[in-house]
Amino acid sequence: MLHKAKTLAGYTFNGRDGDVGRVDEFYFDDQRWVVRYLIADTGGWLSGRRVLLSPYGLGAVSDAKRQIAVDLSKKQIEASPPVECDKPVSRQLHELYSSYYGWPLYWGGPYMWGARPTLVRDTKEWKSRAEVGNGADPHLRSTTEVTGYAIEATDGHVGRVEDFVIDDETWAIRYLILDTRDWWEGKRVLISPKWISRVSWGDTKVFINLSREAVKNSPEFTDESALTHDYEVALHRHYKVPGYWTEEAADGERFRQTATKETVAASG
Repeated sequence: MLHKAKTLAGYTFNGRDGDVGRVDEFYFDDQRWVVRYLIADTGGWLSGRRVLLSPYGLGAVSDAKRQIAVDLSKKQIEASPPVECDKPVSRQLHELYSSYYGWPLYWGGPYMWGARPTLVRDTKEWKSRAEVGNGADPHLRSTTEVTGYAIEATDGHVGRVEDFVIDDETWAIRYLILDTRDWWEGKRVLISPKWISRVSWGDTKVFINLSREAVKNSPEFTDESALTHDYEVALHRHYKVPGYWTEEAADGERFRQTATKETVAASG
């Protein structure tokens, strides 16, 4: 299901033995645009300490209860490595957290989640750290930091990043919500990370492979808009590009074929 990041902010993390904090912000991989950690503000329970929670440790998201299930105990979280959220999260801290919780390293493979095209929460199916490998150094960005960045089309400025749309099944950032009020009539539209040509982090600008006219005529996004598959299909049809679901289905099939070959080779 798709959620706006600002809507998820404030949701309660419900652990094995009670609430363990609230969603504060999100750290995403700026190469694949996938949420790698949710930042939990533990409030009075741990004297306001903030901790990182990986989607590997999360369960269902309940909009009715405004909470996210966490397959961790308070004791585990209390003893987790400390993190200073006002500083960049280093590669060493990633590895420390992965070692502590037993989470796979997500940056050592060709897929969205490293060695897997999907987020696997069953610990029995997790690859070992050695199997996952080292891979490239991950780059994490905060959704709070990137909110407000200017978005530049191929022929000029079109607005600013207002929010993010997150898929709670894969924790991929599916869209950036673009507010055009400082360029046009204040129309809000969705921009896929796949349409981004580059990001200038120093200049706080996001560059997209779209013209101003294409953005201006795209399906409008409002607070009442339903983020349905039909809406997404219409959006991608407008820009004449395939949906992310096509690429991810191909990745899934490629993974299954590779796994089958490896199984046959091992049994032969």
